[in-house]
Formats: sequence, C-alpha cells, structure tokens
Amino acid sequence: MNTTEITRRRALAAGAAVTGAVALASTGVLATPAVAAPQPLRDDKLKAALQRAQARNRRLLTGRSSANRWEMQNAADDGGDIVTRRIPGTGLGVAVRMGDTETVLTHVIRRFHYEVDQLGLNHEPNALTGWVAPSGVHDSSLPESNRASGTAIVIRPGSYPPGARGAFTPVQQLTIRDVIADTEGTVRWGGDDRRPYEGLFYLAVRPGDTRLARVAAKIRAWNDTPGVGAGAVPDVTALSRRRRAAQYR
Repeated sequence: MNTTEITRRRALAAGAAVTGAVALASTGVLATPAVAAPQPLRDDKLKAALQRAQARNRRLLTGRSSANRWEMQNAADDGGDIVTRRIPGTGLGVAVRMGDTETVLTHVIRRFHYEVDQLGLNHEPNALTGWVAPSGVHDSSLPESNRASGTAIVIRPGSYPPGARGAFTPVQQLTIRDVIADTEGTVRWGGDDRRPYEGLFYLAVRPGDTRLARVAAKIRAWNDTPGVGAGAVPDVTALSRRRRAAQYR
C-alpha cells in the first residue's frame, strides 16, 4: 500500500468520526449525563418479601370455597382482601371483601337503610354483620357460608332467622327486589331461596364474572351523581320497575 492510499484512508476515518460525533451531539446524547440503570433487589430483600407473602397466605387463605366459589379467609382486617368498611349514611360498619364486592353490597345496605327499615337506631345492637370465621361454617353449600369469603352480609341476624318467612311487608319486599334489580342479579336476596334467610344478601356471581365489575362501575357513577343511587327513593311500585325486578327473582 503506497503512502497516498494510507493518507486517504486516515482522512476518511477521521471524517467518519467527526460525522458520528456531530450526529450524537445533534440528538443530545453527548450532552446528557449517563443515568444508572435501576438496580435489582438484593437477594436477601427479595427473599424476605417472598417470605412475608407466603406467611400472609398461610395465615389467611384456606383453600376452601364458600357456596358462590369465592375463597374463604381466616381473618378480616389482617392484610387480606376482607376489611371493615363504614357504610355512608348509616353509622355502621361491616367486614366485606374489598373492591367491587364492597361497592355492590354497600349499595344494598344503604338502600335497605333508607327505604326498607333504618338500621342502628337507638344504639340497636347487632344490626349488621358481614365476615365470619370459616371455622364456624359447617356446610359450605349453604348461601350463608358466603359470609366467610367476605361476599355476604346479614341484616339483623337475630331478627330474621334462616327458614322463616314473613318478616317484611309486601311493599318492603318490592323495595328489596328493586334493590336486587339495581345489582342486575349479581346480588341475591336470601328471602327468595328455597330455604329462606330473609336477612341475608350475598354475591351470586363467581370470581372473574365481568358483570360484577360493570355493576360496580354503574353504582360508583350513581354515587358521584346527585339525585340518583342510594337515597334517591324511587317509586318501586311503578310498573316499569316491577317488571325490571321480576327478571331477577
């Protein structure tokens, strides 16, 4: 290779280097300080997090399903999915499953309180109950077992015992069925079961059913809109509402 060829190649290489530098400068890459890549969790921190999660599952999960196929939990207010929530407008609280289940059951309780019979008046004891320990469930095929999965509530458990009918007037029953129609059948009233339990209201859909999320979203929208939802007190005797309610018996 002669001297002229070597000089030409060096010039081309130098030019390419300058061109590359200009291109990088134009994109701001050269002017931007290097940012360290996020560091992965150290093994001991990851191990500790996994151990905590495993301990939580051992403490709370049962591997048993209630009648509606939601998993029972061993405790409420202990880091799991079941927590005690205050029910707006009632002064009461109840332990239920968080999220969409909580939204629809809270709607049921509020409408019952406003339109059927006020709960908790004059320091009424035991006006409302929700979650119960799975150890107290003797027959997981019965609808009341759904309480152990945080998907059911009982209004006045001492007043409306299982197996008894006739606790509510015809107009009160119309209102209850109108409430169930609000939930589009995702909640069932125990008074309509073959073995009645008129104080019981429970989730009637299985985990993953898209109807639950849709109904919960509808109820949340009502809660944000004055004049609709719980507290609006509709005319439940209207033919259109009675026809709607009849779909969910």
